[in-house]
Amino acid sequence: MLNSMTTSFVNRLRARDPAAWFELWEVFGPVLRAQLARWGKGRIGPETVRDLSQETLAALSDSIERYDPARGARFSTWLLAIAKHTLGDEIDKRMALKRGGGKRGSEFDETWMGAGEGTTPDGNYEAEVFRAKVYAAVRMVERECEFTEFTIYRMRVFDGMSGKDVAESVGTSEPTVSRRLTKVRDLLRRRLAEVVATYSFTTDEQAEAERNGLALSPNKADDAMFDEAIAELYHREEQARRAEQEGLMG
Repeated sequence: MLNSMTTSFVNRLRARDPAAWFELWEVFGPVLRAQLARWGKGRIGPETVRDLSQETLAALSDSIERYDPARGARFSTWLLAIAKHTLGDEIDKRMALKRGGGKRGSEFDETWMGAGEGTTPDGNYEAEVFRAKVYAAVRMVERECEFTEFTIYRMRVFDGMSGKDVAESVGTSEPTVSRRLTKVRDLLRRRLAEVVATYSFTTDEQAEAERNGLALSPNKADDAMFDEAIAELYHREEQARRAEQEGLMG
């Protein structure tokens, strides 16, 4: 069964809640655009990729009515299957236009709902989906925290500065840096747990954070590992998003 946070989010999508759609676009738009661009292999440009990623998310609301969590498909598999269908439809229409005729959209193949059937995500795609969840949690915390609090976390964890250097930079003491670091980390754990719960359709997805070194239960022994893992995932996602923007501008 879908957990309560996932069910609530899906219900918002079904109700055409603009905030829910914007949230979905912000979190997973970059992942879909990257996957569509790889599939397109140069046959479609950046603007078409962007349009197709929007169509993918629009089609998502229709397929959720038929989604059966008991069949074992992950959230990432769901997105991938819809994206593949959307791209295939676009290419088929282009080929039909070249031949001088039209083409109706093809029926959506739902064999992907079964675990191990249909469209199978590769490791890179799965990693991108998880990084998108982590990035979303970080941005939530950045908006929620006081500026100085998040700045301390960013400098200490993302920039790798020492506690002493951070304290001198923001004009406070090292104990204060430590306290604020703990406060932001704890909040980040909670928000990451919420994001994972919202977009997780299977127990395997729910366990992704732990597998990636992001222990979500408060445990001081795991703090250093958590900070190291979150920094690596955040930097990789930032790099991917910068590369996409450079590609659009180029």
